[in-house]
Amino acid sequence: MRSSLVIGLSFVAALILSVMPMPAPFDAGRPMWLAMVVAYWVMALPHRVGLLTAWVAGLATDVLFGELFGQNALVLVMVAWLVLLLYQRIRRFPLWQQSLVMLPVLGIAQMVSLWLSSLVGNRPPTLLYLLPALVSTVLWPWVFTVLRLLRRRFHVL
Repeated sequence: MRSSLVIGLSFVAALILSVMPMPAPFDAGRPMWLAMVVAYWVMALPHRVGLLTAWVAGLATDVLFGELFGQNALVLVMVAWLVLLLYQRIRRFPLWQQSLVMLPVLGIAQMVSLWLSSLVGNRPPTLLYLLPALVSTVLWPWVFTVLRLLRRRFHVL
């Protein structure tokens, strides 16, 4: 019960960070908080957090941002799937190498999101659209460390 609460609250915190106002110049590089949280929990507890959790979190994001229903869900499921494919290797890497692995995972997620946005009719932005993946890669060691401390502090298994 307590374990599910900790996992759920980390997803809620990621959603709150995703909608928190940022200064206009920094908004283009808004970190992919929910994708990082999904990636962490899938890597840490693949038997508890998986594709279904990523899908539900993505649907919550779609509702929160008022975007095409299922767009973020598809992107987060893809992030979870890529991490599930690689989690046994990624867990053994030091944090700087994990960040290097997360760069293509999050970059692919951003490119799929861009593709889906362009299908809907939104004009695709410049290559700055990949900036959130780069910022998230830089923040990955801190996100990983904070979530690992929470997992160990509350004995989430």
